[in-house]
Amino acid sequence: MAVITVSRKLGSGGDYIAKEVADILGYHYVDKEFIGAVLDQYGLVGFDEEYNSIPSFWEKFNAQKEERREMMVAMLNRVMRAVAHHGNVVIQGRSGFSLFEGYTDVLNVRIQAPFSFRVERLMKREKITHDEAEAIVKQGDEVRATFIKSFYNIQWDTYTAFDVLINTSKVPPEMAVKWLVEAVKELERKGLNEEPTTASIQVDPILAAAVSKALKCDTLHR
Repeated sequence: MAVITVSRKLGSGGDYIAKEVADILGYHYVDKEFIGAVLDQYGLVGFDEEYNSIPSFWEKFNAQKEERREMMVAMLNRVMRAVAHHGNVVIQGRSGFSLFEGYTDVLNVRIQAPFSFRVERLMKREKITHDEAEAIVKQGDEVRATFIKSFYNIQWDTYTAFDVLINTSKVPPEMAVKWLVEAVKELERKGLNEEPTTASIQVDPILAAAVSKALKCDTLHR
């Protein structure tokens, strides 16, 4: 069993790659919709809106808003750890790489591409103008960078946290999928006997059950 986290730059094709890898391996695919559904059960509605917003200068001095954001991120981390503890998952986004560095059964992946390539790709996919695509990509990059820096004190563009980096302007997404599937199979072949593994993560039983149910599993498997 293994855990794959896929961090991607907007327009790089990382979401497609993550889904394909999960399908081929028979792993659960965990994305923002899944995380949001679990957080909703705990009354933390609107996490995605919080994640995708950049606090203004004055909002940074609003203690109530800051406290809510910190509470939501703390709960996000708990859910992510419960998901990883479950195993056999591909976690797309949500800063997964920052939580599981050092675990021997985790493969942290970064999918990226040059800014201009991502803008062109988004233009074609969404059938929008160059200016519109450029604005969307810029905002997406800024949101992710701000979130990672604010709550994990990590530069989003750091590369030391990743085991695999793939530039989709040079490596087609289909080839990237094949590479990652083989990498995970090799990880599984090693037996994953070295500690620490995600099985050692302490998870609240109630939260573990909620995550397991959301993944449509009857019991937790390890």
